[in-house]
Amino acid sequence: MSKRQTPLGWKVVLGGLLLIGSQLGMAQNGAVSLDRVVAIVDKDVVLESELNARKISILERLRGQYQQLPPEDVLNRQILDQLILERIELGMAERYDISIEEAEIDQAIGRVLQKNQITLAQLDADLRSQGLDMDGLRKQMRNELTISNLQQGVVNSRIKITEQDINNFLASSDGKYATSPDYHIGHILIAVSSSADADAIADAEKQANDIYQKLVGGSDFAQMAISYSNDQAALQGGDIGWRKLAQLPELFGNQMLNLAEGQVSKPFRSGAGFHILKNIEQRGGGEQLVEQTHARHILVKTSEIMDDAQARQKLLDLRARIEKGEDFAKLARENSEDTGSMLSGGDLGWSMPGMFVAEFEEAMKDTPINGISRPFKSQFGWHILQVLERRKEDMSDKMKRNQAANVLRARRFDEEFQLWLTQIREEAYVEIKL
Repeated sequence: MSKRQTPLGWKVVLGGLLLIGSQLGMAQNGAVSLDRVVAIVDKDVVLESELNARKISILERLRGQYQQLPPEDVLNRQILDQLILERIELGMAERYDISIEEAEIDQAIGRVLQKNQITLAQLDADLRSQGLDMDGLRKQMRNELTISNLQQGVVNSRIKITEQDINNFLASSDGKYATSPDYHIGHILIAVSSSADADAIADAEKQANDIYQKLVGGSDFAQMAISYSNDQAALQGGDIGWRKLAQLPELFGNQMLNLAEGQVSKPFRSGAGFHILKNIEQRGGGEQLVEQTHARHILVKTSEIMDDAQARQKLLDLRARIEKGEDFAKLARENSEDTGSMLSGGDLGWSMPGMFVAEFEEAMKDTPINGISRPFKSQFGWHILQVLERRKEDMSDKMKRNQAANVLRARRFDEEFQLWLTQIREEAYVEIKL
């Protein structure tokens, strides 16, 4: 059956959680005349119709994957546990005031369409063929995105990465591998049979040392590989392409860590024979110069009494006053509605690319040092900004530490996530009536 013929493809993308739409569809079609509560969760309930709708969706997915179905009582309990956890999480999200914008749902639907290579009209037709509708799908997507945001926010906030954790990780072999550059590697192998005697091993070692001396003396690595290497890449001049250290055998990785760009290793032994590696070139891991900008701004928000035209004109007037000699910082303290910077005269400090919304970044990039931008609009309101300074700073160490922190956080996330799920389940009031 083709992708277009089966209506289940997009369900898998949604994680098999098609609940709300199925529920609405069943109610609209009159398939559910009576309903009963199967679980009480804090101040909410789970209905039998929801359990059945979720079961239908999961059974369709499992059958489509040709998986053996568990006993019905086991399946019912697993699905009910899933629904209970979702109720708990949605309740928490409401207390945390987590909300999802319509644009985020539009983007999620766009990803579904792209992944399944279908149009919006085709998705709508698939929904209708199952008695569902787009409103139900959007509601379910809102729930899924809400839960995802809650999980990421809460669980990440529980994970504490200390500076000592980062130092220990960077000093470990794992850390060196995870934060290493990408290497373009050349390889020469002088093979040694596993049954070779001492004389054969000595001959191979001597040949490898002779090749190394020629390379140090200026011989071309590619030509030496073509002439002498027993590796599969010999006819490519020993070029095995770009590799991360994590993709290499540990023996090779340890050698590459000590090679500067253009340098060759001394011969070293493995079970296959004697190897010589060359760091042809590398990328990443070195100096990372980032242009930083020191700017300040004035923000005017629109409201019922301040429309776009009025906000823009107010900033034009302030800009004219600054250009005539009035103090930017004083006017920012008196007029800016950015509570985070108004008291410091609108000063935003030093920023790196990507810290601000696109409109702000663009205006900042186009404004010369000491210049004042024309008024521009972002999602926060109308701005003018002044660029005070620019500089380039080597951020390689900071980037490496951020990378290490991200690796450590990712490693701890799953364990912390399961602990959190257990905790919120235990703390919630749950009464099962199944």
